[in-house]
Amino acid sequence: MISRTALSLVFCITSCAGIAQTAPSDPQGVLLPRDSKDAAIFRGGLVFANYCVTCHGMNADGNGRAAKLYNPRPANLRTTDKPDAYISMIVKKGGEFMGRSPKMPPWGEELTDEQIHDVTSYVRSLSTKQ
Repeated sequence: MISRTALSLVFCITSCAGIAQTAPSDPQGVLLPRDSKDAAIFRGGLVFANYCVTCHGMNADGNGRAAKLYNPRPANLRTTDKPDAYISMIVKKGGEFMGRSPKMPPWGEELTDEQIHDVTSYVRSLSTKQ
């Protein structure tokens, strides 16, 4: 005869398996509506961490690990007063295109327009000059 403990354990495991199968594949869509500003900032933070942090630093203050290799140093994005269109364009086309440092690479071939919008939203969210 099966003990109550064993039966409860089997019930618990099968119940959890059913929950795991019905979980959404995109939990962000549940927690943050895809078109919300907060979702764009969140996604932009991920883009920033993957593409920008080496030069601009975790705090976006221009003090990343590679910053000391460049002259001029990477921009302190926390103090930018540039409009969103400018930030998006420099991400897309690079520093030289915008009359800034040629060391800032153009990411337009690598990032989608949505990712550029998202990283712009993220940078804007960090700025002390909003």
